[in-house]
Amino acid sequence: MSLTPPALDVTHLSHFYGPRSALDDVSLRVEPGQMFALLGPNGSGKTTLFRILSTLLPSPADSVRVFGKDLASNRDDIRGQIGVVFQSPSLDKQLTADENLRHHGHLYGLRGRELSARIDEALDRLNLTDRRHERVDGFSGGMRRRVELAKGLLNRPRLLILDEPSTGLDPVARIDLWRYLTDVRGRDRVTVLLTTHLMDEADRCDRLVILDRGRVIADDTPAALKSRVGGDVVTLSVTDPKLAQSMVKEKLDVEATIFNGTLRVEREKGHDLVPSLVEALPGMVTSVTVGRPTLEDAFVTLTGRKFDVDDARSDPHVPAGRAG
Repeated sequence: MSLTPPALDVTHLSHFYGPRSALDDVSLRVEPGQMFALLGPNGSGKTTLFRILSTLLPSPADSVRVFGKDLASNRDDIRGQIGVVFQSPSLDKQLTADENLRHHGHLYGLRGRELSARIDEALDRLNLTDRRHERVDGFSGGMRRRVELAKGLLNRPRLLILDEPSTGLDPVARIDLWRYLTDVRGRDRVTVLLTTHLMDEADRCDRLVILDRGRVIADDTPAALKSRVGGDVVTLSVTDPKLAQSMVKEKLDVEATIFNGTLRVEREKGHDLVPSLVEALPGMVTSVTVGRPTLEDAFVTLTGRKFDVDDARSDPHVPAGRAG
């Protein structure tokens, strides 16, 4: 049994905004060196948990431990061991990339040659050296995100926490971001924890927790979560879902569910079932799709409803101006 404490150990953590619960008995464990995702729709509690882990909200005693230390009683020490990248921009657009990093370094007590060396290293790794003396307001969204990441790495953290890191990025910038995160995890053995509502991001991680309405509903590897879906997912658009559901059961003895107005069947080798389904529903099928299970399919299987990514401003758990 390893004596190395987990990078993050959350135990029975709850949080309320007034009478409303944002986190309800949340427990999770992140091992050192892992790439770990907190996946959930808006309103699931991801951002509230992020705010607690990044020390922006108080942590109850013995509910959160970072590398074995209680966050409630060791906040200042732990701040020196974590890097944080916020969803909302935290750069001063009127300053250059170099100046943004230099001021950030001062917050960690870094000065002189040590700070300059770290800035050089961060800018080089993020391919920003040739733009270091340009003002950030002239940067693209992807470049600004790279400066944010450079800030998060400046104190050489053991744990890097990112809130919706791909927000506002185009596909190329997202690919670049993930290349940098993979490099940081591999080269520096930095543990990476991110919140996301994007399935493909969560699928890249070693492990993930699915949050829904403030509760952990699953904690496993992406592959294991997708394996909970019973084989292929066959989705049929039909003229009368309820009638089609009963006809499929009566004629084929196949259990189908109605999801967002479509008929859904989980079955190994689902493509082999398609001709029988179409034949059993004469004139009713307008389209058919067959696919391997995704994390969204796993969410549907676990909750019985769609993964809703509506505007975070509708989140009932979090006060206005804060995403949940």
